[in-house]
Amino acid sequence: MKRLTSALRRIHREERGITGLETAIILIAFVVVATIFAFVVLTTGIFSAERGKETVFAGLAKARGTMEVRGGIVASASGTTLAVDSIFFTVATTAGGESIPLDPDADQNRTVIAYRDDTVTDNDVLYTADDIVGDGDTLLEPGEVKVIVISASAISPAPTLAANDRFTLEVQTPVGAVLDITRQLPAELAEVMQLH
Repeated sequence: MKRLTSALRRIHREERGITGLETAIILIAFVVVATIFAFVVLTTGIFSAERGKETVFAGLAKARGTMEVRGGIVASASGTTLAVDSIFFTVATTAGGESIPLDPDADQNRTVIAYRDDTVTDNDVLYTADDIVGDGDTLLEPGEVKVIVISASAISPAPTLAANDRFTLEVQTPVGAVLDITRQLPAELAEVMQLH
């Protein structure tokens, strides 16, 4: 009887060992699954951070390629009936900005100016960019100020701007935001007009 009891106790003890082994296997499985889950979460986080970094750099590149108007928009008129013959304004790069090409004759990578009013739309107006402060090239570089002059005869078809007429100029740089300039002529035209 003692032998039978001791044999039963041995079998019972062996089951406890197997139960401990099964528990260890389940614990290891949980650790492996948790490790895989942590790897997936970390990889997704790193991927998201990388995409966020790309977005920030794209935004910085766009902001750095932007120009701003320095001063006012001026229209000049001539003739006996005082017809507007040119529009000019000064531009500079924004703070921390990069160089902007201002060569209207370039085939690629150039700044385009579009003109719109109630009757005329010209998406590529010929203009000149003259240095006020600069080194004489066609790039608007940080620290430089250029005056852009648009002749009414360079707009096709030539607009007939009268008193109280509104017009819009869109300065579209190769990289950066579009500079939108909308102005209205005064109630009475003069030879030189500061437009508000």
